[in-house]
Amino acid sequence: MEPVPTAGQVGGVADEVPVVARPVGGDGGPRVAVGRRVVLTMAGLGIAGIVAGAKVQGALGRALGPGLGSYLPGGDRFRIYTITGSFPVVAPDRYRLTVTGLVDRPLELGLSDLEAMPRTSLVRDFQCVTGWRVPSVHWEGVRLADLLGRAGARPEARALAFTSYDGADTESLTIDQARLGDVIVAYRMLGAPITTEHGGPVRLYVAPMYGYKSLKWLSGIQLASEVVPGFWERNGYSVDAWVGASNGRTDAPIR
Repeated sequence: MEPVPTAGQVGGVADEVPVVARPVGGDGGPRVAVGRRVVLTMAGLGIAGIVAGAKVQGALGRALGPGLGSYLPGGDRFRIYTITGSFPVVAPDRYRLTVTGLVDRPLELGLSDLEAMPRTSLVRDFQCVTGWRVPSVHWEGVRLADLLGRAGARPEARALAFTSYDGADTESLTIDQARLGDVIVAYRMLGAPITTEHGGPVRLYVAPMYGYKSLKWLSGIQLASEVVPGFWERNGYSVDAWVGASNGRTDAPIR
């Protein structure tokens, strides 16, 4: 999930009235207050980013820092959001992904291990449950089904629980959902290694579901006997988050 704050008619609010970002379906995440002057400045900078592209977005994000840069519309048209107020920075050579639980062969994989596995490339949209969509994003990584095969998922495994390096976000999938061909553990997007702001060095990408399912800063996968709702589901979102068929939305499905 990558929600953005809304200020209504920004010109009509008092100078110090904050814009508050929080989960739409509940109140489980921290709130971040942003003053009106900052909102207006960011709006102008966001237009510049859209015109000039991703390099401008990156520079502005670094200048503003994660607390404000997370709301900045950029050249790639994503809206970046963090539920902790910061981004966990994991050096690529120190990255580790664990696969545990109901498996025959628990795994601990570095980025180079993932890159050595058969690569899957996808060009799919990214649809946020709040309504915005980024079309035709190029993703690269390892099919989650291949990781499950390597770990030896046991017959009693019915679900997967995912954890993030941010220490707060969690997600879930059923075993059948995890084995879909367009569900990957991604390490490249937009033609380059995944940046920290976008959830790198490794994130989950669940193409047919809303963006909150595509967990950023992926740290662990645990196979279990039943689904355990993740952070956003505990805040009111659908557990089965199919685009166009959940959360009360009718968006066009991802194909």
